[in-house]
Amino acid sequence: MTEIDLAWTLPAPALLGIAAAAIGLLLVLIIRLRLHAFIALVVVSVLTALAAGIRPADLVDVLYDGFGSTLASVALLVGLGAMLGRLLELSGGAEVLTDRLIRVFGEKRAPLALGVTSLLFGFPIFFDAGLVVMLPIIFTVARRLGGSLLLYAFPAAIAFSAMHIFVPPHPGPVAASGLLGANVGLVLLCGLLIAVPSWYLCGYLFGLVIGRRIDVPVPTILSGRSDEFSDFRSTPRLGTVIVLLALPLVLISFNTGLGFAAEAGWVDPESTPVTVLRMLGETPIALLITVLTAMWLLGWRQHKSRSLVDTVVDSALGPVCSIVLITGAGGMFGGVLRASGIGDSIADTLAALGLPVIVAGFVIAAIVRVAQGSATVALTTAAALLQPIVVGSPDFSELQVVAIVLSLAAGSVVASHVNDSGFWLVSRFFGMDTKTTLKTWTVGQTILGLVGFAFSLALFGIVSAF
Repeated sequence: MTEIDLAWTLPAPALLGIAAAAIGLLLVLIIRLRLHAFIALVVVSVLTALAAGIRPADLVDVLYDGFGSTLASVALLVGLGAMLGRLLELSGGAEVLTDRLIRVFGEKRAPLALGVTSLLFGFPIFFDAGLVVMLPIIFTVARRLGGSLLLYAFPAAIAFSAMHIFVPPHPGPVAASGLLGANVGLVLLCGLLIAVPSWYLCGYLFGLVIGRRIDVPVPTILSGRSDEFSDFRSTPRLGTVIVLLALPLVLISFNTGLGFAAEAGWVDPESTPVTVLRMLGETPIALLITVLTAMWLLGWRQHKSRSLVDTVVDSALGPVCSIVLITGAGGMFGGVLRASGIGDSIADTLAALGLPVIVAGFVIAAIVRVAQGSATVALTTAAALLQPIVVGSPDFSELQVVAIVLSLAAGSVVASHVNDSGFWLVSRFFGMDTKTTLKTWTVGQTILGLVGFAFSLALFGIVSAF
């Protein structure tokens, strides 16, 4: 984010009021006035920036920073992920895997099977990439078994979110561990012990409840017209489908696993083999390799014409353009809030309240998350504020520091809403309007944060008792 000088500096209450008013205006424009989400996000971003003191001369640069930085991480993943999804969907590959899942786990346990699979995928894969890769399987299962999409998609999405927030080698918990001097191996172990039961309560059980109460039809975003690409269908073998789903998992594991090993001092991060493997494991590169492999295995190897394969992958991009732009605009809105200093000002104020460290960390991370949208920024902001209190203090044992890190992680996931690009990714891919996304995803993320904090607090209390 470009450093800027504000035209005026407002106190924390005024900044919080601006953020609340901006969010309220955005909801009114989208829900009540039915203004397109992309336009509404841009309009509110401009008004918020000016109200918070961003100078007119700096306005466009701030908007570009927030929009561009979000698109840099999202556009490639969504585009390549949509291509992979379209290839799996139209070839019949998603249906082949769905048949096997239902045969092995049964229809009643299909949501559980999708959630557990997503937990495994979520260990090395970031939230957005993992969700995009799993979507064709989720959609096919939902279409086959009937009922609301949320029955099947919600457990999977929360699984990716829980792993991304609580478990190294994902960037948030790794960064917080570094700032607070926590043992990353212990954070990984305790993070898993918190992430899995939190997912079961908030993703699986809560997902069953809302899936039965809120009917969300299965989107057609990955499938197109049923008769449009009938010549592409080849019904690949189950092993082929598993290879295509496991390939990005394995490649991304190179990056996250070697990054973790480098942080621990186990490997030389500058050595050629490590840098090459980490490059292959960068999410866009891993997805690119997977898409090319899918084009060969599902298309060219099956003697499909190159023009047909090209048409299939090209047809995936049109439907996701809206998702990419709206997600980028959500990042723009969050970027404006960060540039205005809203999150930092609130965090500084909360740090002076004198709450117990583990509680203060959770509250700071949660309010910064609500105010500016980014979970990673909320987590690292809270960790930086607690660093002088925690690092080197004899008052906290090694496990207590781990519990504090996980409490910050729990706070950083609370209340994903309209200033979070991930909110719009879920909303648009699941085909939900803003109001429905608030009632489902926002509530689910908040419950995940509260349950995760309860587990972290219990860990802190148990360690303190001994």
